[in-house]
Amino acid sequence: MAARHVPVLLDRVVALLEPALDHPDAVLVDATLGLGGHSEAVLTRCPLARVVGVDRDPQALAMSRERLAPFGDRFTGVHAVYDEIPDVLADLGLPEVAAVLFDLGVSSMQLDLPERGFAYAVDAPLDMRMDGSTGPTAADVLNTYSAAELARILKQYGEERMARRIADAVVRERAKEPFTSSGRLVELLYDVIPAPARRTGGHPAKRTFQALRMEVNDELRVLERAMPAAVEAIGVGGRVVVESYHSLEDRLVKRVFADATRSTVPDDLPFVPEGAEPSYRLVTRGSELADEGEIEENPRAASVRLRAIERIRPSDRSRSGTSGKGAA
Repeated sequence: MAARHVPVLLDRVVALLEPALDHPDAVLVDATLGLGGHSEAVLTRCPLARVVGVDRDPQALAMSRERLAPFGDRFTGVHAVYDEIPDVLADLGLPEVAAVLFDLGVSSMQLDLPERGFAYAVDAPLDMRMDGSTGPTAADVLNTYSAAELARILKQYGEERMARRIADAVVRERAKEPFTSSGRLVELLYDVIPAPARRTGGHPAKRTFQALRMEVNDELRVLERAMPAAVEAIGVGGRVVVESYHSLEDRLVKRVFADATRSTVPDDLPFVPEGAEPSYRLVTRGSELADEGEIEENPRAASVRLRAIERIRPSDRSRSGTSGKGAA
């Protein structure tokens, strides 16, 4: 399975990373390792680079370690959540890295395993934890959140117009019997969402399942912590590349990148004083989208937004003693 899956925009992502990984001991942090497709491509096409692969899912980590074993010590797998990047780098003795990659959302492996509960196409336990060893499940959320809390996450994370109607129905039905399986939730959604609304926007369960997954895994708050840490972690010439699939994720990435590249010099100043230039530049113009051919081959690409940023000047930390481009 791992060998057959091709990540979204793989060639473009590797092309964006390559300039930062063209020197000895360059290190890429693949912050969302998954099945290791991006890491495999980087290790193959960037022979000087090493990869530190981070994933909160022990099952995905085990599979990617097996896939990437031929690269020997050029690959290091770490069980962690990607907002723990500073701790991961400290543990590995890396003061900075050459690149960080995020491919956000749920992985193909998680969707393909019914017992994980991410997919609405089959009846399965309502789990949805990316790390199945810890934290509340989707069933816990459905069975314990108030109607107002459920409506909030459905509207915010799922952009579900019927959020309150669904939340009220969940609270009403769980009083009869707690939710345990995805099949029962899908049946409820078919009953609650009117037929005209079901005919647009894909499967009627898509938005609710997305919202539950994002809540269970605390995805936005984790990303809020991870993005500034990743931007700070790269050395001069280093790049952060992000693929997002949700408007809230993309807006967060856009804001962090805009803050990093914004000049603090007043607009009416006729020149930029030396040392006052931004430390980063945008590599992509806005967000890049997948073309029709990519979407036809990989439907998940339909919603992708790709952004990249590069550090062009050292920070005060770098000037005070750490090495320049890349990581040792």
